[in-house]
Amino acid sequence: MNLKNRKVLVVGLAKTGLAAARFLRNQGAQVTAADLLTQDQLGPCAEQARAMGVSLELGPHKTETFLKCDLIVLSPGVPHTIGPIEAARKAGIPVIGELELAVRHIKEPIVAITGTNGKTTTTNLVGEMLKASGLEVFVGGNIGAPLIGYVDSGSRVDVIVAEISSFQLDTMESFRPKVGVLLNISEDHLDRYKDFHAYIRSKGRLFENQDSTDIAVLNGADPLILPLESALRAQKLYFNINAHDGKKGGGLQGDKIVFQVPGRARPTLSLANFQLKGVHNVENATAASLAAWAAGAHKSGIQSTLDTFKGLKHRLEHIRTVHGVQYYNDSKGTNVGAVMRSLESFDAPVVLIMGGRDKGGSYTVLRGLIRERVKRLIAIGEAREKILHAVSGATDCQKATSLEEAVHLAAQAATPGDVVLLSPACSSFDMFTDYAERGEAFCKAVNNLNDEGQMINA
Repeated sequence: MNLKNRKVLVVGLAKTGLAAARFLRNQGAQVTAADLLTQDQLGPCAEQARAMGVSLELGPHKTETFLKCDLIVLSPGVPHTIGPIEAARKAGIPVIGELELAVRHIKEPIVAITGTNGKTTTTNLVGEMLKASGLEVFVGGNIGAPLIGYVDSGSRVDVIVAEISSFQLDTMESFRPKVGVLLNISEDHLDRYKDFHAYIRSKGRLFENQDSTDIAVLNGADPLILPLESALRAQKLYFNINAHDGKKGGGLQGDKIVFQVPGRARPTLSLANFQLKGVHNVENATAASLAAWAAGAHKSGIQSTLDTFKGLKHRLEHIRTVHGVQYYNDSKGTNVGAVMRSLESFDAPVVLIMGGRDKGGSYTVLRGLIRERVKRLIAIGEAREKILHAVSGATDCQKATSLEEAVHLAAQAATPGDVVLLSPACSSFDMFTDYAERGEAFCKAVNNLNDEGQMINA
């Protein structure tokens, strides 16, 4: 792809957009960046873009700008169905995402992980397993460093491990991972997709360009994934399988992961020292082990990672125990499926803090688990009334106007032996800039409790 002197429009100027603009400028392109935010809202991103010679168009999009370029590159957060993009497509202007721009310049094998929940944990597990096996690895994509930043760096590794979102898959064309992993599918991002089936189709695109020399790692127990398998040309490996399933892949036998792949060595891996809580994290560990093994990891590298991996912030993260009550931060639980998995991780009674900006899914599927495991639900944010209506009668409920107030109410409701869990099932954008800021606010409020569980500054 020769980019020299081509007029390229980058839409969305956050971390990914800035990295794409930098790469394009380094390739000699004439780059304009469009973003709905103002310069003050963008902050340093706008200054950095101008410093590298990028023209900025901030505020409402102008269709004429989209029609004057040779190529449009979308950041993941930008819907590919907005009016100016549709107009550009009709005019014959190529529209791709940052992922597609990057992979057209990548020759190294890619292990790509997608799914509704567990992507980041699994991506990091795979990366660590490969590193522990002596390979040079780049870990990025939808987390951390964008793939286009790797291309621009000029460095080269043995394997790339990338978290891939459905938004990135929407704008792919030639992307073909050597190993593709689909962890699970549940309702999410219905504020962006026409319906749930469109979201499922987007996830399935991960395998679209694979052939029989590639590998697809699939959840053998997810009924929404299994219908996708008939269209796959790649070799299929399954996790979440039983010995009698007759499927190739990996399953659990007690606290061990046992591989069942005819014609290959069948390593057995121990989960005796695995530190992450919850059945869903055991599933993530099994999927990661299969993917890493398929990508060239050694048994010893996989096992050492299983023994030492401590998990990631804001993902069922234990904060502290106060007056016999355990506090967990699961701010990354931004959909109903994630909340279900988190609740299933606890046998103790749970005081659950939920809410934020609604993403279009249904909360009624939580009624059974809430009735069974939640002694008090505290709802916050824009979605609180919808949540309370959906689960009415399933447990005692309260409303809070802030996350700090929710922690205060949760501490009052909890008794020794209980769990206080922040697992919102919503995005954070009504009250916070992202899930990480929300998680940090929760941690701050929890750390502001005294030894008796009372707010120090209350």
